[in-house]
Amino acid sequence: MAQNEQGFEAPAAAATKRSSPLIWVMALAVLAMAGVCAYVLMGQRHQATAEGAEPKVAESKQEQYLPLDPPFVVNFRDDQSMRFLQVGVSLMSHDAAALAAAKDAEPVIRNALVMLFSSQDYTILSDSAGKQKLQAQALAAVRKIVGDRLGRPGVEALYFTSFVMQ
Repeated sequence: MAQNEQGFEAPAAAATKRSSPLIWVMALAVLAMAGVCAYVLMGQRHQATAEGAEPKVAESKQEQYLPLDPPFVVNFRDDQSMRFLQVGVSLMSHDAAALAAAKDAEPVIRNALVMLFSSQDYTILSDSAGKQKLQAQALAAVRKIVGDRLGRPGVEALYFTSFVMQ
């Protein structure tokens, strides 16, 4: 009987030894597949996060303009008398959505620019450096308004198409 038990156990031990490498190979294959799946999913999540952080904007190669008509006319006080300023303004962008947002927010933009223009000093606006500073301030005001609505500044430049002081 001892021999039978020995003979019976020997084939069982041999079967365990044979299936053991097969189990290891299958376990490694499952782990490898899980690793590949995790890599692919993490890569897609990272790509979606990168795209979400910086949205792609369809910009045209052609510059697009939005004139703010009618021209702005404001009064401001000089040391000696009341003065007036008439300024024609156009916005430029390569992003049509930004100009559409600016068009929709035109009353808000006009209000901000009227307040800005009416707070100026005549002597500062008399030279070109003062006009350039005013242009930069006006662009910053427009970018802030459009940026609040669109999520990005969008407007690239602001041009004075006419500038009359009296």
